[in-house]
Amino acid sequence: MNSHNSNFTFQSWDSSLIQKSYAPRAGEVRMGDYLLKQSLSEAKYVIIGIRECCGPLANNGRIGAQFAFPAFVAAFLNTQVHEEYPNESLFILGEVVELEQSMSGQTNKVSELDSFLQLILATYVNANQIPIFVGGGHNNALALMRWASKHKKLAVMNLDAHADLRSTEVRHSGNSFSTAMEEGVLLHYSVLGLHEAYNNEFIRDALKNDQIFHSFYESYLFQQRNLLDDQANILRHFHSDTQVGLEIDMDSIAYMPSSALSPSGWTLDQVRQFTHHFVKMQKQVAYLNLTEAAPISETDSLIVGKALSYLVRDFTGI
Repeated sequence: MNSHNSNFTFQSWDSSLIQKSYAPRAGEVRMGDYLLKQSLSEAKYVIIGIRECCGPLANNGRIGAQFAFPAFVAAFLNTQVHEEYPNESLFILGEVVELEQSMSGQTNKVSELDSFLQLILATYVNANQIPIFVGGGHNNALALMRWASKHKKLAVMNLDAHADLRSTEVRHSGNSFSTAMEEGVLLHYSVLGLHEAYNNEFIRDALKNDQIFHSFYESYLFQQRNLLDDQANILRHFHSDTQVGLEIDMDSIAYMPSSALSPSGWTLDQVRQFTHHFVKMQKQVAYLNLTEAAPISETDSLIVGKALSYLVRDFTGI
């Protein structure tokens, strides 16, 4: 299955791909073993890998987002599944692959990818399932929001150093949420942990919108503001007819190999707490988007793979 200009292809996963991606061990039940027994029709969570970097490149980011999903698979499929694992099923649907990566024509490719991801979601994922995007840039949030908003009112909570509210003149990884708000698909946007040094005046003006809640990382760092308290207060205000999508931009984590790597930010354990707390509090969950991780070395891949694996396990309650 290819996108309309054939810049992207969707490759569905089957048992042979799963078996190639993990090492079974006698006496253990690994995630690879577990996934071999699962089906799409029974799955509560549907994982889709995104192997592209056109969005980050169009936004002047680093390469590497196309390598996050393979790193995740190598780690995740080798994790343990225990008896207390929830009954809700998990399924890897497949991966979207950017066929040719070049520095030119990135913005047109982003719009093409938007449409392609929407088609995949509409074709394979039903309204009672929760899609999980792993890899690629934050541009892919738009397809998730468009899909989710067709089923219920949508709010989004984003843990991110950048608000991604840039001008919508051309598509890239930095304007998914401004685009969604312009289109009316996003009822409320919460973005927590912004870095003061990396959000310009245009974005700070956009943050004054009544439909947006925002906080700066520096207020947690210097003023003893509490992230989980903010999260809880936001989620309490949503009515039962509103679903909430969770966005985790991996560049919010200090030293995480990502499209906008930073030495300042949350620890992985803090983000794990944030993710765990979200699913405990929020009953109407729209989706999870783990985005902007960009491993470009073997060590990077080990770090990114395990980090993404922990976050998916925390989100799904493993």
